[in-house]
Amino acid sequence: MTPDTSKHILLMDGPDSKGLIYHVTGVLYRHGLNIIHNDEYVSPAGQFFMRTEFEGTFDSEALLNELYNTLPNADGITFRLNPKRKKNIVVFVTKEHHCLGDLLIRYAFDELDADILAVISNYNHLQPLVSKFGIPFHYVSHEGRSREEHEDAIRRTLSIYEPEYLVLAKYMRVLTAGFVGLFPNRIINIHHSFLPAFVGANPYRQAYERGVKIIGATAHFVNNDLDEGPIIAQNVKEVDHRHSAADMATEGRDVEKIVLSQALKLVFNDRVFIAGNRAIVL
Repeated sequence: MTPDTSKHILLMDGPDSKGLIYHVTGVLYRHGLNIIHNDEYVSPAGQFFMRTEFEGTFDSEALLNELYNTLPNADGITFRLNPKRKKNIVVFVTKEHHCLGDLLIRYAFDELDADILAVISNYNHLQPLVSKFGIPFHYVSHEGRSREEHEDAIRRTLSIYEPEYLVLAKYMRVLTAGFVGLFPNRIINIHHSFLPAFVGANPYRQAYERGVKIIGATAHFVNNDLDEGPIIAQNVKEVDHRHSAADMATEGRDVEKIVLSQALKLVFNDRVFIAGNRAIVL
């Protein structure tokens, strides 16, 4: 087997027990590997999570075998060994440009930790923007199609690229359970409110009518419950009675693009574990 020589990230989660950190770092040491960074967390329920970034030359199969043979209760532990590299993504949009524009600029200046393979939209409004960055743009109209027919057309387009993640950068259509099931914990959405408040449509109008003093944005994984997937990142901004609903929407767009980029950085750097409907971020 050809040895791995690049930087890697070891992710593990399972029941907590004494000596887990000692055993894992010991295995890495015996394989001549250098630990760059290590984070761990034990939940109140006794679930252990650890992310270890390391570098060196090693045989991945031999490393994982020794981990399983060395750790106590290894049968209940999940290991993932990922090379530290950019992820391949496809971005979904509708008409709003602010999140897409931010991602395109970060990508152009190598700040995204991902390669944008393509942009897919159910409208063609943003094609001129995307074309400036030399990225394929696919206009897949939903008009005259059922939701399932539209998603079938999208799947045919995605088959060209086989992305690791889908990023919904203000994609204003609800995905079916069948489509979501094809990408479990691999679809990331930016929602224009501080969830769980103001789910669904027109959150800034809802916030204005409620007289809130902060507005926010939430990046989360998509599951079969609308706007209720595991939360990756959130942020807020203060507002007051002088702000109209339109003012709040303008302020909110700045928060949305920042929160989305923060969440993507965490996910693409393998810092997020899913525990039930919670995201554990290390």
